[in-house]
Amino acid sequence: MTPAILSSTFLLTLLLGVGLFFFIRASVKDRTEEVKLISDQAVDSVLTQLEEYFSHRAYRMAAIDGLDNQVTFEGYVRPSWFLAVFLSLLAGVGILCLALVLAILLPQVGVACLGLLLLAPAAGWFYWQRAGRKEQVSLKVEALSPPLPTGVTSISIKAHRDEIAELTKNFPFKSGEST
Repeated sequence: MTPAILSSTFLLTLLLGVGLFFFIRASVKDRTEEVKLISDQAVDSVLTQLEEYFSHRAYRMAAIDGLDNQVTFEGYVRPSWFLAVFLSLLAGVGILCLALVLAILLPQVGVACLGLLLLAPAAGWFYWQRAGRKEQVSLKVEALSPPLPTGVTSISIKAHRDEIAELTKNFPFKSGEST
């Protein structure tokens, strides 16, 4: 192979490695969002339904502010075995590609570059150490003032985006504004 082909292959492999690094790092990124929803039910009814829902989803009530109708739930999010193994496999494939390119570029080192594959499980370990954490869901439920009809309730939710998606799938809330 010509030096131009080898150097461009090495450069592309390094760029793919950088993308893989940021992909692995993003697997543990906090994805908290704040959303406003609207319900046609009364405040007490909505609060009761949401308390039951989050209790069934293994959250416990951490704080209550009765004056503002604000409730904070707390739960532990476990890391996924599948994602830890998947990230390790991705890292293994990426490191294998880099090792093969290095073995071609540096024939004196040769097969010793394959020793870099021992670093692949570090991706799964990194994910496992950082992904398991306590998540909080903050709810603020308040009745909307006139001229809106009675029984219309505004719900402000601050939680992980997957939790918000699951909540809106299970309840017929109308979307308000999102931040």
